[in-house]
Amino acid sequence: MKTTLGLDFGTESVRALLVDLRGNELASASVRYPHGQIVDSLPGATQKLTASSAFQHPGDWLDGAARAVRMAVRRSGCAPADVLGIGVAFTSCTLLPTKSDGTPLCLLSEFAAEPQAWPKLWKHHGAQSQTDRFNSVARARGEPFLDRYGGAIGLEWFFPKVLETLEHSPKAYGAADVWLEAGDWLVWQLVGGPPDTLARSTCQAGYKGLWSVSDGFPSNAFFKAVHPGLENVVRDKMPGRLVPPGVAAGKLIATCAARFGLKEGIPVSAAIIDAHAGVPGAGAASAGTLVLVMGTSSCHMLNADTGLPVPGIAGIVKDGILPGLHGYETGQAAVGDAFDWLRRLTGKRTLTELGKKAAGLPPGSEGVRCLDWFNGCRTPLMNGELTGVFSGLTLHHGPEHLYRALLEASAFGVRWIVDLLRQHSVPVKRLVATGGLPHHNPLVVQVYADVLGEKIMVHPSTQGPALGAAILGALAARAFSSPKAAIRAMSVPAPGTAKIFAPDRRHRSVYDALYRNYRRLAEIHSTTLLS
Repeated sequence: MKTTLGLDFGTESVRALLVDLRGNELASASVRYPHGQIVDSLPGATQKLTASSAFQHPGDWLDGAARAVRMAVRRSGCAPADVLGIGVAFTSCTLLPTKSDGTPLCLLSEFAAEPQAWPKLWKHHGAQSQTDRFNSVARARGEPFLDRYGGAIGLEWFFPKVLETLEHSPKAYGAADVWLEAGDWLVWQLVGGPPDTLARSTCQAGYKGLWSVSDGFPSNAFFKAVHPGLENVVRDKMPGRLVPPGVAAGKLIATCAARFGLKEGIPVSAAIIDAHAGVPGAGAASAGTLVLVMGTSSCHMLNADTGLPVPGIAGIVKDGILPGLHGYETGQAAVGDAFDWLRRLTGKRTLTELGKKAAGLPPGSEGVRCLDWFNGCRTPLMNGELTGVFSGLTLHHGPEHLYRALLEASAFGVRWIVDLLRQHSVPVKRLVATGGLPHHNPLVVQVYADVLGEKIMVHPSTQGPALGAAILGALAARAFSSPKAAIRAMSVPAPGTAKIFAPDRRHRSVYDALYRNYRRLAEIHSTTLLS
């Protein structure tokens, strides 16, 4: 039976999923990164990193993927020759500098102790001042690309992180021959070739790198105005070609085939951002479906027929998710990791333990209010400096009150995003949730449905981004005539297999009032912090 392989590189682990061309998930395997998130100190070092730092070890990605693929192939019973194509989904913007042969700078002895030489995880927040300068210059120059990003360049994006290295470690910046997204680096390792042939994903470049198919990257004059040392950054530090996800970036080379236990020559798709892969993985083949890709953070992705400016949006990219449509990205910077942070803070062993008590509380958590900006605010304020809030606490409140208030705040954030899109004439017709969180934590989906007052379908696959990546692998292998055909064959749920969360209408008026309170709290808190 012919299969495709989806690789999903997350914040903590990599997952390999084998899927046949009818959408049957044959086997999967997940491998945690040995170094995890590098947030305290660099490997082998004792010096503490700054609180805004978040790095990863590039060796974890390839080693973990090789182990996961071998396990998945063994569990599936497939032969290596049965794998037609490979798709890669990766967290973004996760960024690294390399030499011209692809060697990450951090793996060279002279740069092992230099934080700026290490891959900066998507959640790395060390480039705040650089982000502020990018935004200031772009606004002063009236750069038209700002309309595609809701008027603001994000803290977690490509070029602010590059500038951070230039300013904090000019030696590392000078030694870097190539700056690229981790997803593009991974694909480069799989298919090989000189740097001028490496495939840069149009998805990653469009949403995180200020690129568009019509205008390319911003001008040299803009980069020079931000910092003279960046004037020729695209020419000097960013070789390669722009390739859409679902188009083959090349074929699996012999060394990686042996390492992964696969056959040499398998087509490999250009990379896609992991959350964006959740859209085809959730069976959303047409416009109007908001896909809630829920994990450590959440990205809420929507395809529309037109691209209309929306303030505070994280990105609008033509063909950014699926060909022929305008892909809108919105998001929340702290979701699953905020829930887990609260679990650890309150000393609870599991979220299930917290959830059982929280489910018994009435809407409003008996007076406890929360603002869920524990890792900044993406949509709609696009500000990584904003912080979270709990209010209304008294001595009779317990961990379950905090947890329910946090769930409700997260839901209010989604409602704000939906309202924002609709207010700017971008249709949101239905809601679909995917990722591991909706399956492991049904309470959060029910709270979302109650707050939004709308049904939410949870896609039956627990591995939406990996399934989406597998679909892209099938397209790279030309197993289908179009992306829509591949999605319909491989990820549209069979009748009765998806779980539907319907809103409890008894809670609507209460949540309407609480949502207004959340918006007032957000306005007061953001104004206070930014004044």
